[in-house]
Amino acid sequence: MISFILGIAALVLGYFIYGKIAEKVFSINPDAPTPAIRLSDGVDYVAMPVWKTTLIQLLNIAGTGPIFGAIAGALFGPAAFAWIVFGCIFAGAVHDYMVGMLSIRNDGTNISEIVGKYLGKGPRYIMRVFSVVLLIFVGVVFVTTPAQVLRTMFAPDSTNFYYITIAVIIGYYILATMLPIDKLIGRIYPIFGACLIIMAIGITLMMFITGEIRNIPEFAFTNMRPDKGTNIMAHLFPFLFITIACGAISGFHATQSPLMARCVRNEKEGRMVFYGAMILEGIIAMIWAAVTMAHFNHVGVDTAIAAPVIVTKSSVDYMGWIGGILAVFGVVACPITSGDTAFRSARLTIADAIKFDQKPIKNRLLVAIPLFAIGVLLVLFSLSSPKNFSIIWRYFSWSNQTLATIGLWAASAYLAKTGKLYWFTLLPAAFMTVVVTSYFFTAGECLGPFMTKITGNANTTYTVGIIIGLLLSVVLSVLFVNFIGIKQKGSIQE
Repeated sequence: MISFILGIAALVLGYFIYGKIAEKVFSINPDAPTPAIRLSDGVDYVAMPVWKTTLIQLLNIAGTGPIFGAIAGALFGPAAFAWIVFGCIFAGAVHDYMVGMLSIRNDGTNISEIVGKYLGKGPRYIMRVFSVVLLIFVGVVFVTTPAQVLRTMFAPDSTNFYYITIAVIIGYYILATMLPIDKLIGRIYPIFGACLIIMAIGITLMMFITGEIRNIPEFAFTNMRPDKGTNIMAHLFPFLFITIACGAISGFHATQSPLMARCVRNEKEGRMVFYGAMILEGIIAMIWAAVTMAHFNHVGVDTAIAAPVIVTKSSVDYMGWIGGILAVFGVVACPITSGDTAFRSARLTIADAIKFDQKPIKNRLLVAIPLFAIGVLLVLFSLSSPKNFSIIWRYFSWSNQTLATIGLWAASAYLAKTGKLYWFTLLPAAFMTVVVTSYFFTAGECLGPFMTKITGNANTTYTVGIIIGLLLSVVLSVLFVNFIGIKQKGSIQE
């Protein structure tokens, strides 16, 4: 209980203290006109009040990740709290803030173009493909998971209800992707955002009222997974850091921050919109990890498929029919309002890459139709077997963290090239490089099985994977510092 309360307090303090430091490191210019003012087009570049952009940003980034990921991460025990707190304050919120502010400084451009500007043409082309693939994965995941929650609540035995719900969600995604941002997203997101926050507060209060808050184990680095001795993917590092992405650090956010970068009215609003929304997501992740530990006897779930049951049962058990309604508006609306902006971001990423004007609706259709065609095919693939959905979820998780890592390296390059404190982002970039690399060489859906054939056993594969991750991180850090040292001998202007 104490570790949970201290974790929430640390996140709040992190916004006011470390968020202010992030703002100073970036060096905001409150007098500079933002893209929302300079490039207003009534479609994507639309100035909105800060309270609205903050709530929209929260819903953009807070899909099922901080809920389903935290529920799965609870399987590792209260170590999940430490990762959410430290990851959110020192990595995730820093990542979101830097990417969002860099987008503002570059006409609201997307993450692939930002990476290209500060890391080079090669990374730009890689990121264009990488980010669009990730966004499609996100869209697919956020079609099926809210449909699962609705089916669990209203028609657990009806397959037709499930398919109809999926069709309705996809139809909504098409509208949200095509319409001007203030016509649909700007009007309904604040309502859903308020429901999400009310649900989180309500569940937390009920944990105190029922006394179940005392069931939350206190912080320890001890791995509580029951299969930790037999399953290579039960190791705390790096698998906890991949399992809980949203709520700690998420590359998906790098694709979403440019949406609000085109709506922010002043650079001084960036801390609340980007850093603040990430802190709110971290608090949501803390709450759902705590609920899982308190209400389900410290047991998380090893697959995202079971998470809808936990979400629904917790909401109804704690708050009755009110909880059920809030679960619909919060946990269902939450992923839906990330899935629609995922497809919208994919459209803008492609349009920016090929310099294709998106003001005419026919141009938006030309980009969006192929995206939704691919998305529907992947949805059908995921529905054919629970195993297929798990595969898509794990690939989404790894690609998500990899994108965040690249975003941090790009922010480090920007800070270094403009004479700012680049260690601020370089340290989390180096850490996340170890995480995603070691995961890639050890996880079952990546090179884990191949490596095990070479090494002879899973334990050796795990050790080799960690060593490769550490070596790559050190080499990249040394090369980066040396390269920046060479560059800074000349004159570097922002």
